[in-house]
Amino acid sequence: MRIIGGKYRGRRLVPPPGFKAGTGSISYEFASRGVREVHLIEQDKKHIAGIKSIIKDIGFTNIKPVHIDVKAYLKICQTKYDIVFADPPYDLKWLKDIPDLVTGSGIIAEDGFLILEHPRNVSFTNHRLFFEHRSYGGVNFSFFRAS
Repeated sequence: MRIIGGKYRGRRLVPPPGFKAGTGSISYEFASRGVREVHLIEQDKKHIAGIKSIIKDIGFTNIKPVHIDVKAYLKICQTKYDIVFADPPYDLKWLKDIPDLVTGSGIIAEDGFLILEHPRNVSFTNHRLFFEHRSYGGVNFSFFRAS
């Protein structure tokens, strides 16, 4: 896996052995392309350790990994984000609830939006805040307004 663009373009991401998913790759892309600060939320202890290792390896100073369950984070977060990117496990039982949980938490700035990565067989086109869908191979992204 490599970073595709920005300051760290071409840098190889080397996750620890046995690390199969949840690498934070989209966060590295955002950070490499100049996002001032990225908050990377991860609940899995192994994954957060691997993410911290990658951040240190590459030398990112604009990524803050936070080891917490996302539902808990949404309840305590005081930050307003321009972009919230959610990349949950595709088999997450409450995947369909994510747009309402995130937009209802108030963490998205007035002109901001949520990007949700999800499997092809899940559609959000009827959601009241949905405004765009993009597909790249087997990867699907739905975009939602803040309110």
